[in-house]
Amino acid sequence: MNNRVVITGLGVVAPNGVGIPAFRHAIRQGISGIRFFKELEDLKFSCCIGGMPEVSEETRLKYLSPLQLRNFNSSGILYGCMAGIDAWKDAGLSIDENSPTDYDSGTVFGTGTSGVDKYRESIYKVDAGQVKALGSTTVIQIMASGISAYLGGILGLGNLVTTNSSACCTGTEAILMGYERIRAVRAKRMLVGGCSDHGPYVWAGFDALRVLNYKQNDHPEQASRPMSATASGFVPGSGAGALLLESLDSALERKATIYAEILGGASNAGGQRGEGSMTAPNNEAVQRCIRDAVKDAGIAAADIDLVNGHLTATAKDATEVRNWAEALGRSGNDFPYIHSLKSMTGHCLGASGAIESVAAVLGLKEGFIFPSINCEDIHPGIVECISAEKIPQKLLENDKLQVVAKASFGFGDINSCIILKKFPG
Repeated sequence: MNNRVVITGLGVVAPNGVGIPAFRHAIRQGISGIRFFKELEDLKFSCCIGGMPEVSEETRLKYLSPLQLRNFNSSGILYGCMAGIDAWKDAGLSIDENSPTDYDSGTVFGTGTSGVDKYRESIYKVDAGQVKALGSTTVIQIMASGISAYLGGILGLGNLVTTNSSACCTGTEAILMGYERIRAVRAKRMLVGGCSDHGPYVWAGFDALRVLNYKQNDHPEQASRPMSATASGFVPGSGAGALLLESLDSALERKATIYAEILGGASNAGGQRGEGSMTAPNNEAVQRCIRDAVKDAGIAAADIDLVNGHLTATAKDATEVRNWAEALGRSGNDFPYIHSLKSMTGHCLGASGAIESVAAVLGLKEGFIFPSINCEDIHPGIVECISAEKIPQKLLENDKLQVVAKASFGFGDINSCIILKKFPG
């Protein structure tokens, strides 16, 4: 027996919009959330720009108590709690700290890194012999599962409560893991998503790798350029995205709003063989993951209307598009539309797949395709295999949009792909 799985709630904390209304407006209008940070310049970063959600103290207090915030130094957990709570409420579910444990609901909420600033603070105190000054929240802020632990307590979750961590695949993989649990009739509801800390101590390693864009510090909104011939590396970002997944039977019983249905998906790895390495994809594995997701969804490749790509604004963008074309057996004008949210948010690392999935679901539900900005000069390797018209650079209203494929590819030569379908009514 397999359950059908639908999406009944959304939450997002993104560089270009905190909360669904602001985020919807930003992606429809092609508004970038990339900004210049003097702190990065002072620390002698090559890339001095990034995508960081703007969250006021007033907004924080809507989600966490003054006591929690006083001892709170993990931006990723903050963002994840905000997005997760919003998705829960958006699904029409209540939050009551006196309610009994909800054994029908759980969470898979991922992160690439967690509590990096808290680690730094702790190291200095320990080295100074001030262990007793660390405080009682250090462990829960720096343990990888801190985000799922916080959400589990806030919402009273009694089903699976865990955190996954798979580099840039984290958010998309979390959705797939929650989907599989509900489909297997092991939960009614799963809150899924991904979050990422912000700032120099997370982004420094990528700056040292020389994979970030340092050429456009003076023009931050134009710096994230997926699929562009002048792409010069990705722009780091942070935030969180959350989706409330639910069995169709449960959603119908509650008369919940249904955003979309998840038809299926797949995850795999390339084994760092062939073209694959710690930082580069094995193209055969990427194509296999896409094909397996299509097969698991029970659709034909021709049914896909839109690809929400990983597309980071590096030299691998053209390779990714070619892999999509090969895996789907579609090219030129026959290729589906394809776009990249990272053009507006930068690469939000462990949160990227979840934030991008929220954007994909909004477009699917409301019948629009958000633009890929900053790719007016499309990479020649991309237009060799697909038509330039399939890369929308302005908002497209499209009420015929039915099926979206969303994928993420991460360090470690790992891949995840999910298939989303518009829900009738």
